[in-house]
Amino acid sequence: MRSRNEAIVTPAAPQASAILACLGQAAFAWDLASDTMAWSDHLASVFPDIAPERFASGSEFAKLIEPAGSIRTAALMAPGAHRSEGVAYRIEYGVRASTSHPLLWIEESGCWFAGADGKPARVQGIVRLDNERHAREEQLLKLSRHDPLTGELNRTHLIASLAEAIEEAMRFRSSFAFMLIGIDHLARINDAFGFDVADQVICDVAKRIRARLRGGDVLGRFSGNKFGLLLKNCTVEDMNVAAERFLAAIRDEVVPTRSGPVSVTASIGAVSAPRYARNADEAINRAQESLDTAKRRRAGSFLIWRPNVERDAQRRVNIRVTDEIVTALNERRIVMAFEPVVDARTRETAFHECLVRMQQDDGQFLLAPDIVPVAEKLGLIRLVDHRVLELVVAELAAAPTAELSLNISPDTTMDPDWWSSIESLMRAHPGVAERLIVEITETVAIQDIDDVRGFVTRLKNFGSRIAIDDFGAGYTSFRNLRKLGVDIVKIDGAFVQNISRSADDRAFVQTLIDLARRLDIKTVAEWVQDEPSASMLRDWGCDYIQGRLIGLASSERPWQTPDAMAVTATG
Repeated sequence: MRSRNEAIVTPAAPQASAILACLGQAAFAWDLASDTMAWSDHLASVFPDIAPERFASGSEFAKLIEPAGSIRTAALMAPGAHRSEGVAYRIEYGVRASTSHPLLWIEESGCWFAGADGKPARVQGIVRLDNERHAREEQLLKLSRHDPLTGELNRTHLIASLAEAIEEAMRFRSSFAFMLIGIDHLARINDAFGFDVADQVICDVAKRIRARLRGGDVLGRFSGNKFGLLLKNCTVEDMNVAAERFLAAIRDEVVPTRSGPVSVTASIGAVSAPRYARNADEAINRAQESLDTAKRRRAGSFLIWRPNVERDAQRRVNIRVTDEIVTALNERRIVMAFEPVVDARTRETAFHECLVRMQQDDGQFLLAPDIVPVAEKLGLIRLVDHRVLELVVAELAAAPTAELSLNISPDTTMDPDWWSSIESLMRAHPGVAERLIVEITETVAIQDIDDVRGFVTRLKNFGSRIAIDDFGAGYTSFRNLRKLGVDIVKIDGAFVQNISRSADDRAFVQTLIDLARRLDIKTVAEWVQDEPSASMLRDWGCDYIQGRLIGLASSERPWQTPDAMAVTATG
């Protein structure tokens, strides 16, 4: 308790203007008839670099406002009820003392009051510094438009700029180039040095491209290792010059990184628009096609898209075949043909290779070479492989004496759905797995030896055998064959078909057979055309042969004799 003599000290009430100044705000009253403005104290704390007389009138203050000095007057013209308490408003604008001064973002809120004639007569309000919020909004806007790593346009706004450029070029009958610049082998840099070094490479490449652009050109990051580039008013000759300038800038100097210098190259695909690209999708697809072709030819090269009658015709065929494949799958018109593989000495049938066929509406059949490449390119091969597996297992289940082989594509070897299918089919049909041979290409075998070894092991656990198809066309070593544990090697027919005439092919095939025999791996010679070839293969120790001499693929089931079919029908 205080004593009676102790004074009670009451803090002085703070001035409103001081509170406003601490908050980065100032209050004003504006008489519209005289255009005079009265401000609260500490105005200089809100506008430190602007002389007070610049705020003495509305017209003087308007000279400081960006982007439009009339924004304050326009706010008073907005419709609103002329209530005695005034009509509220809120606006945002920038204030700058001069072009050399930074822009201050201001939020102004207040009320205007009408005179006897109902028009605005006076205004009371508060101005507040709003730099931080505006900076955040600008940053968000920048992030929405630009790639966070390189600072260039992101994919969305690059494509929007491309579409706008095409419309403009068509309207004004001009032309421009759209380029896709792809950093070569960026995945290798990721693997060797890490993603942070790869990011440094991407940023450095972007800077080098940016440094060589003209005014009006547009650069954006299209994807992980690709940049999109719009070169305005660019002829074909200009494209060649510009592309070499970009490629040289990227390849001629190493990229300094925290892990040391890294040497990189880039490839470029380009298309002239709107001559060969009437919309953004067309421009992107054709530039990407050119880039892919350039990379296949040689890393660090450049290619311009040009019309190609053969390519366009092939695409039309691809589209037609794609539609036919999907329809045939749905209508169960994917069928099997069976090519015999016989013992090289006795000519007794050892097994049959199952080859896919597709029955067309007119009753004709499309062969595997017409189906598989298109299905692989367009991502339909897994569906085809699933259907072939079902058909082969059904044949094995129906014919206890049959032994069949089937080919599967590279994608299918790692397809979990295919594994689920084969596991369920093997459980549903005991004894089938032991009569099934799965053929994988040599290309698959060398892609990832550990993954393929897991694939082989799982199949052999079922009791199935594994064959390497087209052996000799790739680079698989016999050490890898031993590591994989394959059972059969099928020697590529390109080497077999000419052994009666080519000494080189004879030496190559004989060496393969000899090495396989030493590793206890069975051999099959494909494309055997004549008896002299078959005799040589037999004498060299080849286990099995197939080809025109033995018999081509047929839809007839050789293991179904007339007696067997009669028993089946009677049963």
